[in-house]
Amino acid sequence: MKTFLVVDDSSVVRKVARRMLEEWAFEVDEAENGAVALVRCRQQMPDGILLDWNMPELTGVEFLEQLRNEAGGTAPRVVFCSTNNDASHIASALSAGADEYIMKPFDADILREKLVEVGLLEEEPT
Repeated sequence: MKTFLVVDDSSVVRKVARRMLEEWAFEVDEAENGAVALVRCRQQMPDGILLDWNMPELTGVEFLEQLRNEAGGTAPRVVFCSTNNDASHIASALSAGADEYIMKPFDADILREKLVEVGLLEEEPT
């Protein structure tokens, strides 16, 4: 079973994302900020990470830069999730090592599409 870490300071966003990911058979863990997420990744590196931008302790970008320097830290597929959609934010996320970027609020179709694009889910047969 693939593992996923949802990193967001909003418990509502974490719960919504968890529900979607569990429906797709991911084992899901949660972290309320980047510092907690880094500890969780050091304990067990997940296959995928849904990462908020604005958080206390470590921002999403700070977390991602540190993650990518950890042993095994280049392996997780990271999907940034933010209310910021300007080109500079997206460029910053991608240059820090994100694999994809989605806007809040998102729905199951949008998240699923991004997870297919990064190779964590297979496309549904038509």
